[in-house]
Amino acid sequence: MIPAQELVELALAQSESDGCVVLVTDASEASLRWANSTMTTNGVSTSREWAVVSVVGTSVGVVSSSSVDGADLVEVVRASELAARASGPARDAAALVTGSGAPADWGTPAAKTGIDVFDRLTTELAAGFRGQDVLYGFAEHRLHTTWLGSSTGLRRRFTQPTGTIEVNAKRGGSSAWGGLSTPDFGDVQLAGLLDDLSTRLGWGQRRVDLPAGRYETLLPPSAVADLMIYLAWSMEGRGAQEGHTALSRAGGTRIGERLSQLPLTLACDPSAPGLEYAPFVATTHSDDTVSVFDNGLDAGRVEWVRDGTVNALAYPRSAAAEFGVPVAVPGDNLVLTGGSGVSLADMIASTERGLLLTCLWYIREVDPATLLVTGLTRDGVYLVEDGKVAAEVNNFRFNESPLDLLRRVTEVGATERTLPREWKDWFSRTSVAPMRIPDFHMSSVSNAS
Repeated sequence: MIPAQELVELALAQSESDGCVVLVTDASEASLRWANSTMTTNGVSTSREWAVVSVVGTSVGVVSSSSVDGADLVEVVRASELAARASGPARDAAALVTGSGAPADWGTPAAKTGIDVFDRLTTELAAGFRGQDVLYGFAEHRLHTTWLGSSTGLRRRFTQPTGTIEVNAKRGGSSAWGGLSTPDFGDVQLAGLLDDLSTRLGWGQRRVDLPAGRYETLLPPSAVADLMIYLAWSMEGRGAQEGHTALSRAGGTRIGERLSQLPLTLACDPSAPGLEYAPFVATTHSDDTVSVFDNGLDAGRVEWVRDGTVNALAYPRSAAAEFGVPVAVPGDNLVLTGGSGVSLADMIASTERGLLLTCLWYIREVDPATLLVTGLTRDGVYLVEDGKVAAEVNNFRFNESPLDLLRRVTEVGATERTLPREWKDWFSRTSVAPMRIPDFHMSSVSNAS
């Protein structure tokens, strides 16, 4: 297999277009699965994905490949040039980002992972298997190393670590889920997660059925992450400017609109400790938030909401120039700060009567104009009375808007790293806080387990 750096340079040398960008990502992945409190499968894999972006005038063509055969290189380059010539002018056309020289680690081989990354995890799992709860779950560690080179002299490289653990515990008729996010498994404390799951299964020994309605509800970090991710994905500048998203208002956007009296800040930040992501654009597609013409562009911290106020929307360079606004690059993590710093346990203790959720599932958009979404609760909804968890209750379907939740939230706790349940396969790096919503809308009872 041609070294990734060599593939970049050879493809650029073959290019006959007005401009060219080559991206190569080498992936090393390890996984571990268990069921019925028994290890079942594990494995390690490696793969490569690469793409050539060719610019002809103001048109662009992108062709991707997973081939590791150097003989295919010229064919892919020519195919991207043909695609560029066959396409019309690109709305997001802009001069390619320029650069000079390669970073110090440009020639370093791709990072590798292996089954040994799970050594401590398997030891803690073995102890968990001997407990009273039946455990199911999955752990994965991925190291994706990306090289980006352009005909304008740009050379960039980044290795993205991604680790996730999910555990589903069962006892009697109750089920509890928990998840962790980690860059390298060195910081994982599985015993604490298993203790928490056991506690929740204990709560499930008493069952109460409740009707649909609006309830004071405590959203744990995982549930908050899933809802705030959907909000972040919706911070699209062009759509807001053109009047067809929830961030639109008469004559413009909702920039500057106060959502909450609480000093909440929702940001993506490539340098957030433990949540780092590539500090530059590396994309093989264009949409209203990112552009292939921006490949290699610096991507810094963006505060979508600052101190409770809508602060930024996503704009690639072309749209930013069109609307006269700053460029803002969507990021691959999400951090919510500004809460009181109290724990979820403290929030439970101060609740007279309400619901405590575990996580959300099957979230789908209902109305883009208000960002109304629907979804289901799953793996544990609990009734809190007089500061204590009194019983497990039935699951619900909910209808809520992340924007409206920020308007109505009355308490936000301590920020902590968490794993979203719904969006974890696409977005796993989050650090958010639990929330208290005084009137969370459970629109109907659900039979989901």
